[in-house]
Amino acid sequence: MQHRTDVEAADALRDTYKHILSEIRKVIVGQDEVVKSVLISIFSNGHCLLVGVPGLAKTLLVQTVAQVLDLDFNRIQFTPDLMPSDIIGSEILGEDRNFKFIAGPVFSNIVLADEINRTPPKTQAALLEAMQEKAVTVAGATHKLSQPFFVLATQNPIEQEGTYPLPEAQLDRFMFNVSLDYPTLEQELLIVKNTTSSVTPDVKKVLNAEQIIYFQHLVRNIPVTDNVLEYAVKLVTKTRPTSDLASPEVKRLLNWGAGPRASQFLILGAKCHAVLQGKYSPDIEDVKAVAKPVLRHRIIRSYHAEAEGLTADDIIERLL
Repeated sequence: MQHRTDVEAADALRDTYKHILSEIRKVIVGQDEVVKSVLISIFSNGHCLLVGVPGLAKTLLVQTVAQVLDLDFNRIQFTPDLMPSDIIGSEILGEDRNFKFIAGPVFSNIVLADEINRTPPKTQAALLEAMQEKAVTVAGATHKLSQPFFVLATQNPIEQEGTYPLPEAQLDRFMFNVSLDYPTLEQELLIVKNTTSSVTPDVKKVLNAEQIIYFQHLVRNIPVTDNVLEYAVKLVTKTRPTSDLASPEVKRLLNWGAGPRASQFLILGAKCHAVLQGKYSPDIEDVKAVAKPVLRHRIIRSYHAEAEGLTADDIIERLL
């Protein structure tokens, strides 16, 4: 899948995205923005955290994306008794008296970490190395994961009993934090109509692993002007209460701001967003389009913000 120029390749990515979207719409109704965010994170080689109440088709969405992209898919249900070896695998003694490694479910292209905050930090941390290094280490031996590799994790925002909040270091590994909302009345009517009949949608494969890796390289090759780069970095710097650029309001409403990874993901996300919109270089609007999912899990609100009932999104809105 080689294109003569990057412009041709960018056009191909945009057309492919539209094709993927139309296939996913056969199964998923009315979550276009969520699907777009998941696909941007995949083409930017990032991981995605999906936050929403039960029953909003988070798991079905991830399964459908894996099906359309023709990728290996494994679902891990996170529970309080899950052990790190249940995710990454373990060494067992073979019949020949030698230890051999049995790979766990993390050895897949797309790993759905379902209800990731239901498992203790020790098990959550088993994913950290996989997400950052795209490899796991067991008994001193490092095993590379197959490429491309994505973790799409889900979290239920309501029920916090028996959960272990993800540590900041782990949250920072996720490129996007995507909120799912209830469908509209029209969408829900369509969902119920589609899911209570005997018709099974025929979802076709659109891409494969090799093509996804090709498009990931393309996204990194997209040029960015200095003013867009500066806007993204300044936006992140303004979230840090200790920074000279932070406004008195930010110093009052935030305890902690976003780190350098946020700036990297803002630019990568803006590059991919621009291509999907038919542009060949991102502008400030593209940075703004991905600002909320990139920043909402990287800023920590102060007591004042919580007392005033301000969400992370409200504060990002003010920054923009």
